[in-house]
Amino acid sequence: MRASRTKSGRQSAAPVISARLNERVTLETRADGSIAACFDGYSVELGKCSARAAKRAQALHAGLPIGRITLARSGVDKEIAQLVRLLARRGLLEYRLASARGGKDLLVVEPQVAEYWPQPTRLRAVDTVVLSRFAYLRRRGGGMVLESPMATALFRICDPAIASTIAMLSTPHQLGKLRRERGFAGLTLPGLLFDSRVLFKVGPKVDNLRSAEGEPKLVVWDFHDLVFHTHSTEGRQANPLGGRYPFLGNIPPPPAVRPGWSGDEIDLRVFAAEPETTTSALTTLLNQRRSTRDFDDERPISVAELALLLERTARVRSKWTSALDFGDGTFGPEIDYTSRPYPSAGSGYELELYLAVANCKGLERGFYHYDADRHALVRIGVHEQQLYALLENASFAMGAPAPPQILITLAARFDRICWKYSGIAYSLILKDVGVVLQTLYLAATDLGLAGCAIGTGNIDLFAKMTGQEIYAEGPVGQFALGRAAKSA
Repeated sequence: MRASRTKSGRQSAAPVISARLNERVTLETRADGSIAACFDGYSVELGKCSARAAKRAQALHAGLPIGRITLARSGVDKEIAQLVRLLARRGLLEYRLASARGGKDLLVVEPQVAEYWPQPTRLRAVDTVVLSRFAYLRRRGGGMVLESPMATALFRICDPAIASTIAMLSTPHQLGKLRRERGFAGLTLPGLLFDSRVLFKVGPKVDNLRSAEGEPKLVVWDFHDLVFHTHSTEGRQANPLGGRYPFLGNIPPPPAVRPGWSGDEIDLRVFAAEPETTTSALTTLLNQRRSTRDFDDERPISVAELALLLERTARVRSKWTSALDFGDGTFGPEIDYTSRPYPSAGSGYELELYLAVANCKGLERGFYHYDADRHALVRIGVHEQQLYALLENASFAMGAPAPPQILITLAARFDRICWKYSGIAYSLILKDVGVVLQTLYLAATDLGLAGCAIGTGNIDLFAKMTGQEIYAEGPVGQFALGRAAKSA
């Protein structure tokens, strides 16, 4: 990047980007020359390196300029570069943008995806940029952070002048004019923000910033929906997820049953009593339903059983087209509808089923899409490592001894719901997920199979496997399926 020029006409040196260890991480050198990254009671082996490289690696606690790492030529420098790349792949680094003179931190970049590496886009003075409508500044602890559900990194603001510059970018600004402002940190900063999709370019005359930011599948998203989608799943944020009991020792465990209200009570057991001989099939299924995490790989589910389950739970039963009726005598475009075994908000049926097959009699191991219209499985080519990661993540999320025989991922075609509903689109999708999960539970129980709903999924891994952008079609639920182990 070229150095920026201040109002006085003097050039200021461009800020420096350095890679440094996350504050929770330490490097430990073993007697055999191997080195490990230690954090939160865990350690990650990083291989062996020379004594000189191990000693120099300790400088990562303060930070090493990534320019020197990228241009490494000597033996020790190459060892350090390889070590830094390994740490980056595991998300154990952060990156500081500091002034060239004095080394004062301007901001710190915290990766939100695996393998993040800062690559500032080369922007020109004539470029006009503006903040993404998904970007937001908020307080975290005692500081301010800039983030976006579209971004691959979070930006910790260290200099108030940076926050001021970011606020100005809520409207389009030409960079040549912006860098005349007091405290402008040079083109490296907007280059970093542009690389993470916090900023985007616009033309000199733009009428609709929402449309200018991206393709139609992004246009339909509301801000809060996309934030919730990325922050309640894995893959696009680095916050801990799952059963971590974050308020242990802070507040007591809430009771399983709500304390009763005072007032007159009507005992419904008198009216609801039902002789055992008249128990309905539905009541039997509801009583027998269990969440099963341990499957019998000696007796895998068969493709015939899988076909029957999918037919009973997700197959398209009928299709029709109807004009959009505004209720005032006017009509909009023709809209396609379907009917399926479960109810869906607005008859949208936005959910698609993707199957990661590990062990199914009559079906090859692989990744498949269920075509609900044709009642067919279509194989999708993915790397074995990706399939393995998807199944292992499910096993970890369930706390299970082994991966499920089949993992069903419920993915939403977001624009199908967002096109109609404003403000409640994502909440409706999650309600539909709950309906489908219960339908899968009951159908599996009826067929003598076993299943378990899973609360997390990795939206970035799914995007790599399907080639879909995270805002176009992505996972919103998972269900492990198979035949229960006898012990279960």
